[in-house]
Amino acid sequence: MKRMKKFNLSVLSVPSVDRSSLTMLLIGVTGGIACGKTEVSKVFQKKGATILSGDQIGKEVVEKNRKVLKELVNIFGQNILNKNHTLNRRKLGKIAFASKKSKDLLNRIVHPYLLRELRKRINNSRRKRDKEVIVIDAALIVEWGLQKELDYLIFVESRREDKIRRLQKEKGYSRREALDRIKSQLPEKTKKRLADFVIKNDEGLKELKEKAESVWESIVTNWSVKL
Repeated sequence: MKRMKKFNLSVLSVPSVDRSSLTMLLIGVTGGIACGKTEVSKVFQKKGATILSGDQIGKEVVEKNRKVLKELVNIFGQNILNKNHTLNRRKLGKIAFASKKSKDLLNRIVHPYLLRELRKRINNSRRKRDKEVIVIDAALIVEWGLQKELDYLIFVESRREDKIRRLQKEKGYSRREALDRIKSQLPEKTKKRLADFVIKNDEGLKELKEKAESVWESIVTNWSVKL
């Protein structure tokens, strides 16, 4: 993967990169929880990209894979189940993100299955003949070491209080739950340092979408894409 010079969107200066020979462009969109990375990915989706959501794949894994569910119950107890014996993700989250030890246990159970499914979907896309842009929307791209396999990594940055507010409004989390989720992730400066593009989400949704479109044009302009 050839790395590009990082840039601040207020000063756009992106060197040209010849990607015309690639049959697939693999882009990662990452950042802390509730930073706005999914909104950025939605902009790319409207441009024609295929989105692979780490959250969605993880949800499918824990809800549909009986082996995973059994392991979760063995570790975290029957209290994480609803009355119909399906997983209550809110209850699991309260327990799993309350400490580093419990979070690590959760990751050890779920992540191997999640990554296996993610790679399967990436490989399926690689076998297609038409050129395609695949966007991985996931908070843990760097934790998984997946950034080494990407053509570009985009980091979405947002203030902590804004993330807490979004989690409380959109997920119904308490402030304590929101803080536990935020603190459970790798320090953002590490992810930012590895990124090719940094998008600051500090001005509102309209401005975030405009910044996302600028990044898309910077990446795709020099790549002959058939969408």
